[in-house]
Amino acid sequence: MELKPAEDGERLDRFLAESSLRLSRSQVQRLIAEGRVTVDGRQLRPSHRLMAGQVVAVSLPDPTSDRLVPQPMQLVIVHEDADVVVVDKPPGVTVHPAAGQTDGTLANGLLARYPEMEEFGGPGRSGIVHRLDKGTSGLMVVARNEASHVDLTAQFRERLVAKRYQALVVGKVADDEAVIEAALGRHPRRRQRMAAVSRGRPASTPYRVLERYRGYTLVEASPRTGRTHQIRVHFAAISHPLAGDPTYGRRQPGLTRQFLHAAFLAFRHPGSGDSVEFHSELPPDLRRFLYGLEPPRQS
Repeated sequence: MELKPAEDGERLDRFLAESSLRLSRSQVQRLIAEGRVTVDGRQLRPSHRLMAGQVVAVSLPDPTSDRLVPQPMQLVIVHEDADVVVVDKPPGVTVHPAAGQTDGTLANGLLARYPEMEEFGGPGRSGIVHRLDKGTSGLMVVARNEASHVDLTAQFRERLVAKRYQALVVGKVADDEAVIEAALGRHPRRRQRMAAVSRGRPASTPYRVLERYRGYTLVEASPRTGRTHQIRVHFAAISHPLAGDPTYGRRQPGLTRQFLHAAFLAFRHPGSGDSVEFHSELPPDLRRFLYGLEPPRQS
């Protein structure tokens, strides 16, 4: 990666954390410590100030070069049968291996419980047909055989899967119901982030207000598209970022992550062809935060 003039003077670790590699700061620190990062061929400190025209090279461990390692973990299984598994993902768990994290993911835990998933879905993504952000909790469906994987992948591609999320956003949302329409793409400078950009991919998020609190609004969002960070970016774009979102809003006392939970999931069962739906209540950390909020002032 060659530095542009606008990036002159930026710290090496910050430059990498905001690059298109989508690395966390801890991952960046580990890569630098392991000697996997060079600047014009030299290994430098994380605090090194970069200059325009310098070339930063990163040698990433390849998570797809090795087989996914089964790792037993505690999973909340909402439903399982011969074709699919519906899991309630806890916050703080990455869905599948990516740059800088090759284990400890949901995919590792699923493979330990369902070893047949190793046979399909691609390296490191056994059975996975969609994902949730690391900090987002809630429902995911996973395939248990190749036919189900093909069927579910097609349902997501054709937008036949219904998803509803509960999100607490900052501020008073004026409309009781609305649709956010804004194309999404990489942030022009902070490449680890997404943004509403004119040349991005179309994205649509209908929502309705569930409850209003002093300084916050609880909404149900039902995204029609599945862009990266879609709900988080869309609400930030209308000046109502998600509570506790460290990337598109700000951290808040009482929250260790963005307030976002995948509460509803419906799809056509790939085995029976029946329409099925699943529900998940808000997890304890988000419920506690809600209980501490005050009702809005009465005019």
